[in-house]
Amino acid sequence: MTSNLDTDWTAHARRLADTLRNNGDLRSPLWHAAVSAVPRHLLVPRAYQQDDTGAWSQFETAAALERVYSPETLVTALETVGDKQFPISSSTKPDLMVRMLEILDVHNGQRVLEIGTGTGYNAALLTHRLGNEQVFSVDVDDDLVSLARKRLDAAGFRPTLVAVDGVHGLPEHAPFDRIIATCSVPAVPWEWAEQLAPDGTILVDLKLATSAGNLVHLRRTDDRLEGNFTTRWAAFMAMRTGTSPEPLAHADHAPGGRTRPTNAPATPWSEATVAWFLAHLRLPPGTSFGYDLDPDTRQPVATTFSAPDGSWARVSLTDRTVTETGDTPLWSEVEWAYEQWTAAGQPPWDRLGLTVAPDGTHQVWVDNPNSSHRWLLPAASK
Repeated sequence: MTSNLDTDWTAHARRLADTLRNNGDLRSPLWHAAVSAVPRHLLVPRAYQQDDTGAWSQFETAAALERVYSPETLVTALETVGDKQFPISSSTKPDLMVRMLEILDVHNGQRVLEIGTGTGYNAALLTHRLGNEQVFSVDVDDDLVSLARKRLDAAGFRPTLVAVDGVHGLPEHAPFDRIIATCSVPAVPWEWAEQLAPDGTILVDLKLATSAGNLVHLRRTDDRLEGNFTTRWAAFMAMRTGTSPEPLAHADHAPGGRTRPTNAPATPWSEATVAWFLAHLRLPPGTSFGYDLDPDTRQPVATTFSAPDGSWARVSLTDRTVTETGDTPLWSEVEWAYEQWTAAGQPPWDRLGLTVAPDGTHQVWVDNPNSSHRWLLPAASK
């Protein structure tokens, strides 16, 4: 049986590489060769799937090769909160991964630091392309790093893996020509910039909150990191650090509420992703959002927003009205962001750029750093 699997997976891996190339995600023959040569099922021997009821169950990837060698995220770890389970670690969708590797634009002899080892799949692709000595990967989870090292070694890849808090990078092995983060961060650590070689670059998912941000490709100059967000939107799980913040307590919902019309889209995280990002310049930390469902049809009838102080808003999906109450005007902040985005010409993501200064200041701009349309990110300000 093992012999059959060893033969079968290579055909599946080549088909995955061909699919990624045919879909336009993969252009370089070198990355095509890497995808064809990396045994994803050995690096992710078990994964979790969710059924229609929301329950999770584990499956063996060697028995599901067609699924494993497809552009699909594989959930690899769950966390139980109360009576529910939530994904906390995954093997990223291969189509997203190769798009990032293409953007990273690595060359022979360059040294790459990956923030977020995960299963080791991306480290394996990088190692196939650049060699063992050129690839470094860090993750905060000791057990995860040990497991990834063991599985990578069994597959013939031996990059340098270290269990450390990724926010600090890996200064003892710097400088790096490229840094790629396979996790999201609310701010780009300047420590990463200090570990870049001259003209080095960072590719990272900047997320101020859930769905609020995108991949940004930054180049190091003497006094700053600067670059543009990517054309296509992407999302990663938040970077886990050595210390977990205390969850914000939520007060009871404020009573009352005033209903009025609104011109902003009720689902900005899907209809106006740039505006949703800008909204988090002013929305309070811990703001949550979701849907109200019709009790009979179980279909969404409104979107809802709530803040830790008890403020809330409800936006109808049928008549574009909003009901809002509490000390924090949540929907008003979304409307402000939508107006800012509209005044700038509703630019797509790749017209937005980011400048990061050594003091931690982050400034987002449209078209160029001196644009009249630019905003400071308060989450990153000191």
